[in-house]
Parts: sequence; structure tokens; C-alpha cells
Amino acid sequence: MTQAKDSAEGDHGPAPGPAASRKSAARKPESHLATVRRARRMNRELADVYPYAHPELDFENPFELLVATVLSAQTTDLRVNQTTPALFAAYPTPEDMAAAGPERLEELIRPTGFFRAKARSLLGLSAALRDDFGGEVPGTLKDLVKLPGVGRKTANVVLGNAFGVPGLTVDTHFGRLVRRFGWTEQTDPEKVEAEIAGMFPKSEWTMLSHRLIFHGRRVCHSRRPACGACPVAALCPAYGEGETNPEKAEKLLKYEMGGRPGQRLKPPADYPGEPAPPLEARR
Repeated sequence: MTQAKDSAEGDHGPAPGPAASRKSAARKPESHLATVRRARRMNRELADVYPYAHPELDFENPFELLVATVLSAQTTDLRVNQTTPALFAAYPTPEDMAAAGPERLEELIRPTGFFRAKARSLLGLSAALRDDFGGEVPGTLKDLVKLPGVGRKTANVVLGNAFGVPGLTVDTHFGRLVRRFGWTEQTDPEKVEAEIAGMFPKSEWTMLSHRLIFHGRRVCHSRRPACGACPVAALCPAYGEGETNPEKAEKLLKYEMGGRPGQRLKPPADYPGEPAPPLEARR
């Protein structure tokens, strides 16, 4: 996530062989309809791989999710999850957080980085919730983006996961994958959101975001994607950008795919991996 306004996841056919990357480079341009059909198939296959895909921030209510999402800028969800238990114990409501002393708030959120800017955002949005929204997180995009430190990305996270309002979360993983998959060439997050939204039913937007972010964190990494262990490799025009040897690729898998803990201290009941350790256990 960025630091400014948004201060602030069936039968796949045979695995591609060594020549797959050369073939993809010479692939004829797809029609828009063909791209949409391929994108929807990839989404269906990722749904089979990640039926448990979920937001990887721990939260109990919309306010906690809003705060955690703002804190997730320029850090991992794991570090946020390790930080928020003490934060929410001290300031469980917008009214409590709006009255917090800046130095104390900064100290509590220091592990997430950029803690001074984030503290200003949290104090500002908490005061706005208290003064303008009766202490409640609003459930509309129009109102959410009025809050300090909240942009479309953060607003869509809150809407989709706290209010059940479909939205696309265009974070760095989502943007990287939709371009790598050849679904869009756009780089501006709002243009990416608009273009991808037109390719999928609205009912799929929130879960599509989770699946792409999950896949980006676990398999389709920025620097060394695990192409040889990718369940949608046969549909990906970028196959071959990463490690294609299956045994070597498997060693690149992360979180539950690599047999290690996830990012949430309190994951959903259907999550197949292990919970992350609390901050104290890491010291």
C-alpha cells in the first residue's frame, strides 16, 4: 500500500514445458472477449486453489479493519496484526483514539513504520468518525474517502470485508498480477480498477481481490515467481518469467503453500495453515 492518501490476494491441463515462455512471447494478440474469457477461467481456477481466501488483517469490527488497513501501508499484514492487539486494547473506539496522546499512539504503532504520519491519519480519521459520523464507520465509498488517510483502496477493503459491498482492492499484488496475466496494461490504480471491474460480475469483485492477493503473496512473487508450481501457468502469458523447474519452484512458495504460518494471529476457521505468532514471540 502507498503512504499518501491511501496511507496507508478444475483441470489445469498439462504444465507448460520449457518452450512455453517462447510461445507466449510470440502469442497472437487476444481479442477483448478472449481476454475476458481467459481471465474468468483463471479466477475460477484460483477459486479452487484458494477456497479459503480472506482478508489477512485481523479485525473484529469496521473500525478495527479501517485502522488496520491504514497501518498496513509500507509494511506487512503480519506486522500490523502483531501490533493492533495492544492498540485496540488501549483505544477500542473512535472516540478513544481521537482523544489519544500523539506520542503514546506513535509508540504503539511504531512497529508498522512511518508511525508519525500514520498516527496523524488515525487521529484525524477517528476525530472525523466521532464528529461527522456519530462514532460509526460509514458504509459508502463517498463517505469513506473523506476520512484522513483513506483512499479508494482502503475504502474498498473496508466496504468489501466489513459491509459486504463488492469492491476491487488494487494493491501492489493485484496490480502486478493483472498486468502479468495480460488482463490490462493500465498502471494507474483507478484505471486498473475500472478496467478489471468491467471484466467480472460485481459479485466476484471482493473475492477476486482476495484470490489475486493470495496468489501474489504465495506463488506469483514480484522478483521470483514460482512459475513451475503455479496452478494457472497454462493460462498465463508470462510463464517463464520465474522459476519453471517444479522442485525449485516449490521451494519459493510462501505461507501455507510453503508449510509456514500465515499472516493472521486469528485466521478464519477454514484456513489450512498455522496462525502467525504474536509480536512478543518474535523478539
